Amino acid sequence: MQSLQEKAAAWSGVEAADAFAIDETNLFQKLGLQTFINLSTHFYTRVYDDEEEWFRSIFANSKKEEAIQNQYEFFVQRMGGPPLYSQRRGHPALIGRHRPFPVTHQAAERWLHHMEKALESTPDIDADSKVKMMNFFRHTAYFLVAGDELKNKKQEPSCKCKHGGCKSAAP
Repeated sequence: MQSLQEKAAAWSGVEAADAFAIDETNLFQKLGLQTFINLSTHFYTRVYDDEEEWFRSIFANSKKEEAIQNQYEFFVQRMGGPPLYSQRRGHPALIGRHRPFPVTHQAAERWLHHMEKALESTPDIDADSKVKMMNFFRHTAYFLVAGDELKNKKQEPSCKCKHGGCKSAAP
């Protein structure tokens, strides 16, 4: 059985070593807080203006300003800065926090599309950092897809016999 990280690598096309290359450089020190705020603002402006209703609906119960803050605080913390996210919200627990949402392959690709465009529209991020960040984002998006798949499997009945709901191996 594949681990979530192995599935993320297979589905995203990004090996873990490339995804976690963000740890080789302190991107927070290199880019600064305002760059992460700008990136998250560009991203969520695109998300909330997305022409696809199915995608916008994923974010319907979130306030844009809170979504921006949650994202940039997580990015800052994950990319070498102070633990802003954890101080305010606790452990990131990405799979658990995304549990209420349909984190499908299609949703991951749409999220990644907007993040790539947000990176392109944030001029303070150099090309090398953009590549490292996009690799991390791609791998992490599919890590969440794998987590969503695992959640959905746990909701299926474990018994496959004709009786359904068996509590023992023998009917």
